[in-house]
Amino acid sequence: MKNFTFKINENNYSVKIVSQENETIQLEVNGTEYSVKMKEDIKARKTPTLVRRPVKSAPVKPVVKAAPTSSSKLKVLAPIPGTIFTLNVKVGDTIKENDSLLVLEAMKMENNILSENAGVVTAVNVTVGQQVLQGEVLVELE
Repeated sequence: MKNFTFKINENNYSVKIVSQENETIQLEVNGTEYSVKMKEDIKARKTPTLVRRPVKSAPVKPVVKAAPTSSSKLKVLAPIPGTIFTLNVKVGDTIKENDSLLVLEAMKMENNILSENAGVVTAVNVTVGQQVLQGEVLVELE
């Protein structure tokens, strides 16, 4: 079948593979025949790598805050860590209770963040594509 020449510790070995059946190989090393049983193949397990597509978004703009007219501000916090997928409000918008403020992507799921109260948006502290941690202030209402 195949002929090989090996040099081990300054000694030359001529190896000829005579036959192969399943896990048994017949070899001839320097004229002497050997029967070799192959061990089970060790297969390397590959760990999958998560590759995310970059989110196309507008250039990052500085956070715009409106001048407060009253001292009762409500803060909308991130319930879980994730990435801002879409923003549905901007500074100055008037919102009602249960209006969708933004969509937070976490663990391959889109989570709608709703307002718990009615009010006016005084600050949007995040941008599309930004990663946030749990408890981070996303939107401020008045």
